[in-house]
Amino acid sequence: MSDMRAVLFDRYGPPEVLYVGRRPVPVITPEEVLVRVEAVSLNGGELPARAGRLRLVTGRRFPQTGGIDFAGEVAETGSSVTGVAVGDRVWGLLGRRTGSMAEYVAVRPRQLAPAPGGLTPVEAVSLLAGATTSVTALRDKARLQPGERLLVRGAAGGVGSVAVQLGAVYGAHVTGLAGARNLDFVRGLGADEARDHRTTPLAELGRFDVVLDTAGTRQGAVRRLLAPGGRMVAVTVDMNRPLASLAGLLASTVHGKGRIRAFSGNPDTALLSEITRHADRGDLVPVVDTVHRLEDIADAHRALEAGGVRGKHVIRIG
Repeated sequence: MSDMRAVLFDRYGPPEVLYVGRRPVPVITPEEVLVRVEAVSLNGGELPARAGRLRLVTGRRFPQTGGIDFAGEVAETGSSVTGVAVGDRVWGLLGRRTGSMAEYVAVRPRQLAPAPGGLTPVEAVSLLAGATTSVTALRDKARLQPGERLLVRGAAGGVGSVAVQLGAVYGAHVTGLAGARNLDFVRGLGADEARDHRTTPLAELGRFDVVLDTAGTRQGAVRRLLAPGGRMVAVTVDMNRPLASLAGLLASTVHGKGRIRAFSGNPDTALLSEITRHADRGDLVPVVDTVHRLEDIADAHRALEAGGVRGKHVIRIG
C-alpha cells in the first residue's frame, strides 16, 4: 500500500481541470489515525476554490485537492492513539483543510467519531458537514429557543436541508426559502412554511428571531428581517464577489443593529458524537441528491454548479 487514488487539479479553471491521479498513502504519526475512505460529500466552497476565486487563500501551489468530510473504516492507528481501533466504522471532518477526496486520509482522533450504526457511508457523509454547521450555527451562535421564528435561506441544499430538520427538533417555527420545485421537499423536512426565493419579496416574509443564511447574497437586505433581539448567522459569503462580501460581513459584526454572526467550522469529537446521536435517534435524516464515482468528479462539480440541489452530491470511493 504505497500509493492511492485522489482527486487533483494542476490549475484553476472549470470542472474539466479535475482528474483522478495518484498520491502516496499518508504516513501517520504516533498521534494520528489512517482512515480508508468510502464516501465523501461535495461541498459548495470547493467550487470557487477550484475556479480560483479564492486563490488569495488557496494559493498557487499545485496540485491541489478537495474534500473536507469522510465516512469509512479505520485502517491503522498510531502508537499513541487510544479509544480508536482498526476496523472501527467512523466519520469525520478535516476542519480547515482539504484532502479527503482520496482513498485514504490521515486525521487526529479528535477529528472523527463512531459513525451512525443505521446509515451507509454514503448516507452518513451526506449529513455530516451540514449537521455540524447547523448545530454550531443554531445552537451555539444563535442560541435558537423553542417557539422562535427561524428563516433558513437555501433550505433545500446541503446545509439548509439539515438546518430545517434541526430547527424543528429545537422547537422553532421554521420558514424555508428555496426554489419553486423544492418547496414540498422542504416542507417534508419539517418546515412550517416554504417560500420561493425567486418570487417572494423579502418584505412579505415578516420578522424572524433567527436567520440562517446559506446563500451569501443580499445579506444586508436579509438582515433587515430580524425582529428586535434577532440574530443572523452566515455560513458563507457571496462566492461571485467573495472579497467584497467578506468585507461587508466583517463590517456587520462590528457596526449596526442586528450584527451578522459568522464562523469557520472546526468540529471535534464531542460535536461529531452529538450528530451521531441525532442520526441514531432519527432526528436528522440524510438527503442524498446524487451518488457519483470518484472518476466522475467533474460531473459532480457541474451538477452542483447547475443549482437546484436537494441535499448533497456524494462521491463513492472504492
